[in-house]
Amino acid sequence: MSRKIVLGIGGSSGAIYAQRLMQILSSYHHEITIGVVMSDNAITNWELEIAPFNASDWPFKFYTKNDFSAPFASGSARYDTMIICPCSMGLLARVSQGISNDLMTRAADVMLKERRKLIIVPREMPYNLIHLRNMVSLTEAGAIICPATPSFYSKPTSVEAIADTVVHRILDLAGIDITTFRWGE
Repeated sequence: MSRKIVLGIGGSSGAIYAQRLMQILSSYHHEITIGVVMSDNAITNWELEIAPFNASDWPFKFYTKNDFSAPFASGSARYDTMIICPCSMGLLARVSQGISNDLMTRAADVMLKERRKLIIVPREMPYNLIHLRNMVSLTEAGAIICPATPSFYSKPTSVEAIADTVVHRILDLAGIDITTFRWGE
C-alpha cells in the first residue's frame, strides 16, 4: 500500500509551518498521496502572514471544508497519517471532543477511530487548563501532540530555518525520510 497523508491546515497564526510542510511534501507528491483541507481562517492567516493563497500553486488535491465525499472522510480509504498544522485551540478542542462538524474534524476522528497516526501541531500559547486537558485527552486517544516550539541548537539563521526545526520534527513523526540536523551527528 502506498502512503496517504492528510494535511489539515487550521486557522491559528503560524502559516509558515504549513507553507514549509507543503514545500517539502511537494517533492514527495509522486510517491505519497497528499490531500489538503484548510479552514477559512487558515486561508485568512496565510494571506496576512505570507502572501495571497492559490491552491493551484501546489501539486496536491485540495478539498473544501464541507466535502464529506473526500476519501479521507472514511477509514476505508486507508489514509495512514494526518497532520494538523497549525492547529488552533478551538480546532484541537473539537477534535478532542469528537465533534466532526467539518471535513478536518471528521478526518481527525477517522484517524483516531482507525488507530492511525494523527499529529496535531498547536501553535497558540500560553495554554490554559482546558487546552492541557484536551491535549491529554487526545494523547490518551492515540494522537501525537507536537507543539510548534522551535529548537535552536542547529543555529538557524532565518525565519524559514527556525520554522524548519518544527517542520522537520513533524515529518520525522510522520515517517518521512528527510535530511535534517540530528543531535550528536
